[in-house]
Amino acid sequence: MKAIILAGGVGKRMKPLTDSVPKPMVQVAGKPTLQWQIEWLKGCGVSEFVLCIGYLKERVQEFFGDGGSLGVRVDYVVEEEPLGTAGALRNALPYFPKGESFFSLNGDNLTDIDLSSLRAKREETGAVGALALVPLPCPYGVIHTDDDDYITAFVEKPRLSDYWINPGVYCLDSSIARYLPERGSLETEVFPLLATERKLTTAMYPDSFWMSIDSPKDVDEASKVLLARR
Repeated sequence: MKAIILAGGVGKRMKPLTDSVPKPMVQVAGKPTLQWQIEWLKGCGVSEFVLCIGYLKERVQEFFGDGGSLGVRVDYVVEEEPLGTAGALRNALPYFPKGESFFSLNGDNLTDIDLSSLRAKREETGAVGALALVPLPCPYGVIHTDDDDYITAFVEKPRLSDYWINPGVYCLDSSIARYLPERGSLETEVFPLLATERKLTTAMYPDSFWMSIDSPKDVDEASKVLLARR
């Protein structure tokens, strides 16, 4: 199985951490986010990777090389200018033969999702893509009250199980190529179109770990969580 990781973003909200390294190379608990992702995907049976890189691309290539140090194969597709997630994916598709499934994910999140069920869902439905879904993490503490308005509990940053979000983890069929623009967004352009044609399915992960690394604060929080999980 192969995977594409979209890792070309500048990460402006991560400054000053991204002044010298691209966003997916920021260290979390002693490792770049990209390394955490590759090791997780390897555990899911992925042995070949295509990294879509742009900003400070040399830092990614110098660190991972051909992937041999991690026991995988790594190839690179370079964006000379930002193309959006859809454009970046389009550029990488020559590495994936017609009729082949592959995983795709954004290079700024950490998760332990079991990808076997995501792949199975896409293949059994014949959908162009299957999106992993996780419960919406509330950024605030929540207060519970009783019928008399007395506070009964404080719950710190719960998961809102009635609402599901896209964590940027997909299993796609190479037939998605005909939907991809040269420049544009998977999330706001391609996926809504596929949804109207009933060509997207989902697998839900109510109990899986997932965090998006979008700010220096997220780096600190994710580091604490990963170190505790060890």
